Amino acid sequence: MRITQSIPFKGAAVAAVFALVSVSGESAAQPVFGNPSPTAGSETSQKANAAADVAAYKPVEYVNKGTKGPALVVIPGDIKSNNATFTQRFLPNNIADFAELELSQANFPVLERNNLGNLLQEISLAYNLGDVNKARQTMQVGKLKTTKWVVKFDILKAEQIAENRQGFDGGAIGGIIGLFGGRGGSAVGQATSSVQTQEATGVWLIGMRYKIMDANTTEQVAQGYSELKMEVGASATSVLGVSQSAKGGVGLDTMVQRLVQTAVYEIDSKYK
Repeated sequence: MRITQSIPFKGAAVAAVFALVSVSGESAAQPVFGNPSPTAGSETSQKANAAADVAAYKPVEYVNKGTKGPALVVIPGDIKSNNATFTQRFLPNNIADFAELELSQANFPVLERNNLGNLLQEISLAYNLGDVNKARQTMQVGKLKTTKWVVKFDILKAEQIAENRQGFDGGAIGGIIGLFGGRGGSAVGQATSSVQTQEATGVWLIGMRYKIMDANTTEQVAQGYSELKMEVGASATSVLGVSQSAKGGVGLDTMVQRLVQTAVYEIDSKYK
């Protein structure tokens, strides 16, 4: 009798364990979001999403991520480019935000600027001027005592260096075909006249420098520079009233983040 009672109890316990595993599995699943776009799943949607996937953020596998780096503070860098398009989109704080994110993922203890308050301005001024006494004074406050490095990221270049355009207008050729081709040629000429294609591509070069400074002496520990190309393009085709167009490319936000990732990869691999 005791044996027959224990079997259902054991079965219930096993079922409960499986239920817990199932619930925990569901809670650990990635969030899934719907797509309310009226063109979702269409050919244009698939092409646009494929282009967006190429430009989407991708985490970097930092080679020395398993090794903890020195404690550091990121101060806003300088944007030395005079390009209005870039300077209107970006402030030094935007770049520092990307840098804090990537340095944290590379296992550097980062004291976030938001926790420094007004002290951030004093720190930035001290290290930009190389004022050793002021730097030592500011680094004796709270959590700053453990800081080994002060890091900044500067944009030195942001310019469009190349642009190319080409196109085809079938109007002239269609007129010639219609003139010498008779009735059939006239129809072909009208069809040819309706063909129009346009294509344009622009290439930017954006360059970033990083500087690592000793938190106690303001002396430069290391620096590096890298450039990346940014290509943007557009194409359009129209035939017999049916048109197709596309435009895209990696944006300035993505380019800055990729440059930061490139710089942090170098810092992680060389200076830990």
